[in-house]
Amino acid sequence: MADEQWGAAVRLLWGPEPSAKPARGPRRGLTLEAIARTGIGIADAEGLGAVSMQRVAGELGVTKMALYRYVPGKAELVALMVEAALPVPDASVGSAGSAGSVEGGWREQLGVWARGLYAGFRRHPWLLEATVGVRVMGPRELGWMERALSALDGCGLSGAEAMDAVVLVAGHVRGIAEQGRAAGVTADGGAGPDAQLAVMLGEVMRVRGEEFPALGAAMASVAEHGGHDEALEFGLDRILDGLGLLVARRVGGGSWFGGVKG
Repeated sequence: MADEQWGAAVRLLWGPEPSAKPARGPRRGLTLEAIARTGIGIADAEGLGAVSMQRVAGELGVTKMALYRYVPGKAELVALMVEAALPVPDASVGSAGSAGSVEGGWREQLGVWARGLYAGFRRHPWLLEATVGVRVMGPRELGWMERALSALDGCGLSGAEAMDAVVLVAGHVRGIAEQGRAAGVTADGGAGPDAQLAVMLGEVMRVRGEEFPALGAAMASVAEHGGHDEALEFGLDRILDGLGLLVARRVGGGSWFGGVKG
């Protein structure tokens, strides 16, 4: 059943098994990379919903039936697009002791990892939609998980705890990237969601501000001292603070609360 559901995507992303006999295929001309890049171009410009087998075939100058000889359907097409669009994970993460490795330990490495993932989502916002649910992941996407888990190696966490920690960090990155996407923020810049919200709320607060004193005080503080659109770093620091307490407890064998060993 699994082979019927995901077998085509597995073969496209990972290649045939060494013992598999080469199948008769289409005439040489198109490549999977060219097909994926064409889909990426459409998704970057118009969103994932605009990607279809018919549209990609048209952009490549072939018939839809010809495209099907390379890629059996849209699900497999999107899988190829994800694999091609994701940036290569930073080789310095999870490579403690190697040349060019991130200094400072697991915390700094996960920080580099999270910012790299965020940059990828900013560059291709449709990845947020394409990388959810149970699906086949390619070598590059699994490489991201491998790097993050490697960064946590030696921290005393169980396998389940390490994987949950990676999911927690990735979830925070995704949430902030989703807010930026909704606000129209792209890799080229633009006002972030906090700044846009401040403009909208400013109009309301001028008229009804006395009903929301705590919100008014917070907005006034931000206006005076800054702090717009820093949720990525703030949340990342708090998540890593919490993980730090758990790591200290696992490695040190003591009881930690608020950073003080009891």
